Amino acid sequence: MADFGISAGQFVAVVWDKSSPMEALKDLVDKLRALTGDEGRVSVENINQLLQSAHKESSFDIILSGIIPGSTTLHSAEILAEMARILRPSGCLFLKEPVETAVVNNSKVKTASKLCSALTLSGLVEVKELQRKFLSPEEIQSVREHLGYHSDSLLSVQITGKKPDFEVGSSSQLKLSTTKKSSGKPAVDPAAAKLWTLSANDMEDESVDLIDSDELLDPEDMKKPDPASLRAASCGEGKKRKACKNCTCGLAEELEREKSRDQISSQPKSACGNCYLGDAFRCASCPYLGMPAFRPGEKVLLSDSNFNDA
Repeated sequence: MADFGISAGQFVAVVWDKSSPMEALKDLVDKLRALTGDEGRVSVENINQLLQSAHKESSFDIILSGIIPGSTTLHSAEILAEMARILRPSGCLFLKEPVETAVVNNSKVKTASKLCSALTLSGLVEVKELQRKFLSPEEIQSVREHLGYHSDSLLSVQITGKKPDFEVGSSSQLKLSTTKKSSGKPAVDPAAAKLWTLSANDMEDESVDLIDSDELLDPEDMKKPDPASLRAASCGEGKKRKACKNCTCGLAEELEREKSRDQISSQPKSACGNCYLGDAFRCASCPYLGMPAFRPGEKVLLSDSNFNDA
């Protein structure tokens, strides 16, 4: 018991499973109660009921799991997280578990490094391996019976971890300094600052030559440019005029207007003025023959077949 650092007045939890020999469990509990005395307490919990036991946070100073001689207890991530929750700040967890010496895919038995990582992920610190030894013949038989696992490369390791000296979710106010710190900018030479400062009196000084901004422009700069001169050299060249993609010179709008005028001029004119009323009022040679009635002045597009039929 000296290895666990148990003293009088401490609260200790002993976690066991179906692989734990009852006589060894009873003997361990009696020794722990003798160490903790009347002011302490020793609680015995089955690992399968630990999550339902509803212990309050920070209930135990020390938790012993799988430490009973002959036990082959496996610890899941949920169980380790629950043990870390019910440990008091600075409390210690001691556990013993069978491990594989090499990584085995889809194995329920972890390696020693993965077991240490699991304790760290549960929130414990100062995780370290205390002891490593081969399994006894009784423990190998227990692994096969209770875990249904067969392997010739199993070891038994004892690992400890400590809960930080603060509770999960605790907060503390930060002490921030209120003294003003220097900005770190270099000091400006007053003489240099005065050299580059222009005051209103300097504007009236005859020794200061000011340039008129209008004198910087030539007469050619004041003329409005011809829109044709703004077009690119290849814009609209060729047998067929075509605007460039994303045209900005106005050729695209000009071609669109020409296209609209051509469509209007190509629209046939009615000789009798009754074309829009329908076939009952149309001549035999009317280009609108066979088309539905339309409003006067409405734009009607005729296909090539309409002209050929006419």
